Amino acid sequence: MDGLPQTQAMQMAPAIQRTLRAPIDCAGVGLHSGRRVRLAMLPAPAGTGIVFRRTDLGIEIPARFDHVVDSRLCTVIGLPGLPEARVSTIEHVMAALAGAGVHNAIVEIDGPEAPIHDGSAAGFLFLIDCAGIAEQHEFSAAIEVLRPVRVEHGEAFAELRPFAFGFDMAMSIAFEAAAIGRQALTLRLSPESFRAELSRARTFTLASEVAALRAAGLALGGSLDNAVVVDGAKVLNPAGLRMGDEFVRHKLLDAVGDLALAGAPLHARFIGHRTGHALNNRLLRALFADAANWRLQPAPVEVPPLSIWQRHAAAA
Repeated sequence: MDGLPQTQAMQMAPAIQRTLRAPIDCAGVGLHSGRRVRLAMLPAPAGTGIVFRRTDLGIEIPARFDHVVDSRLCTVIGLPGLPEARVSTIEHVMAALAGAGVHNAIVEIDGPEAPIHDGSAAGFLFLIDCAGIAEQHEFSAAIEVLRPVRVEHGEAFAELRPFAFGFDMAMSIAFEAAAIGRQALTLRLSPESFRAELSRARTFTLASEVAALRAAGLALGGSLDNAVVVDGAKVLNPAGLRMGDEFVRHKLLDAVGDLALAGAPLHARFIGHRTGHALNNRLLRALFADAANWRLQPAPVEVPPLSIWQRHAAAA
């Protein structure tokens, strides 16, 4: 690596697995259910990955793309054959954990939906900061994308391309509402870039859609305290936006959380246009549907035998 720039050499170095240093918990309201819920993040052994534990049901659900059971307006994971065994709106929790570089954690929750906090990932990142992060003296495997994989729906698309140095991301959006319009953002994902560029960007909706959402039993916990609401050229939140392109930043935040369901860090370039939770999940399913699309870069030191990616690679 002597001939590489220092930043590229650092990105090629294998990552140490990391978990939380101590348990941490919070309470809040679910965006769609409106139910008050308690959530806790706990340390987990190397090789565990991220696992959601429904303490009210006594079940655990691995945070993986193949456990996604619904992706309308949010990402929902569940267990096959158990309709009640679900956790919804996990994308901000996953984004915070992935953005902070946490590989292993148990997320305990006593209800069907994660709390929305202020509509961003900042609250969960604050919890991680309070708990602290501990290195686990085991190297992390990574998923290397070997050839382009693309999924489309109308004008929207999501794509993964080979990329040697970490995880590069690009997102563009286009809305008729003048307050949003067309926005685009590109960044190299790291704990620093996630914290500075994405973590505070809030979820958003159109004022014209709120009544229909609530009639369908959704957005029951939504308010101007946890979502940006747009009406044409107006932002209805009294304090306005946190940044001028907050909308595309939140879409990229969602993509970080959705793609963290790959189960291990991606070495790839992600490109999305008008993509959402459903298309992001379809992209991961398309990636892993063909073993020629990817390979697992093995950790220099063998990870524990129950590693989810040792099992997945063996089955591919």
